[in-house]
Amino acid sequence: MRLYLREIVDRQDILSGKIFDFSIQLLVLLSLAAFTLSTMPHLSEQTYMTFAKIERICLLIFVFEYTLRVFVTRYPLRYIFSFYGLIDLIAVLPFLITAGSDTLFMRALRLLRVFRVFKLLQFNPVLKRAGLALKLAKAELIVFTALAIVIMYLAAVGIYYFESVAQPEKFSSIPHSFWWAVITLTTVGYGDMYPITAGGKIFTFVILLVGLGSVAVPAGIISSALTEARRIESSEEKDSLEKD
Repeated sequence: MRLYLREIVDRQDILSGKIFDFSIQLLVLLSLAAFTLSTMPHLSEQTYMTFAKIERICLLIFVFEYTLRVFVTRYPLRYIFSFYGLIDLIAVLPFLITAGSDTLFMRALRLLRVFRVFKLLQFNPVLKRAGLALKLAKAELIVFTALAIVIMYLAAVGIYYFESVAQPEKFSSIPHSFWWAVITLTTVGYGDMYPITAGGKIFTFVILLVGLGSVAVPAGIISSALTEARRIESSEEKDSLEKD
C-alpha cells in the first residue's frame, strides 16, 4: 500500500499521479481565492462563513496530503526539512496554531497562508528547473548578496557624510540613511529622501550606476544557471530513455 501511494504522490507520468497533482493545484487556487475574496468589504455573514468553510475543507485536505507525503517517503525527516516539505508545513501550520484565537499577532500569522501558492512549484517542471538553477547558483548568489550589503552600507555612509549637515532631519544617522541606500541601489527612487548638495548629487549618480550594474549581475548568474539546469534535465531524460 505504501509503495502504491508513493507512486501516486511522487510520479507525474502516470494517470493517478496526474489526477492527484491537478487536484492539489486546484485546491491551492481555490483556497487562495477564498482567502482573497474574504477580505472584500461589505460581505454578508453567510458569504464570509462560506469562504471560511472552503478554506477549512482545503486545509483538512492539505493536512492529509502532508501526512501522506511524510508516510510514503523513504526518508521522512529529509522531506520534512526540504524546501517543499517546509512549504507544505507552513501552508497549514499558521491556521492550526491560530484556530480559536483572534489576537492581532495571530491575525498577522494567518497571512502566512499565502505561502500555499508556493505549493504550485512542486507540480510545475519549469518552476522546478528554476529551483534547480537557484540551487546551482547558490554560492554565487550568496557572494553577490554579501557584496550588495557591503555596497549598501558604503552608500549609506557616503550619503550621510554629504547630506547630514544640509538635511539633518532626513539623514540624521547612518541607519536612517540605509533607506536612501536601498531605494537608490534598486533604482526605485521614491523621492522622499534625495540629495541637495553638489557632493551628494554626484555621489548619488555613482550609486545609481552601481545599482544598474547590480541588477544585471544576478540576472546573468541565474540565466547561466538556468541553461545548466536545462542541460542537466536533458541529460537525465536522455539517460532515462536509454534505460527504457
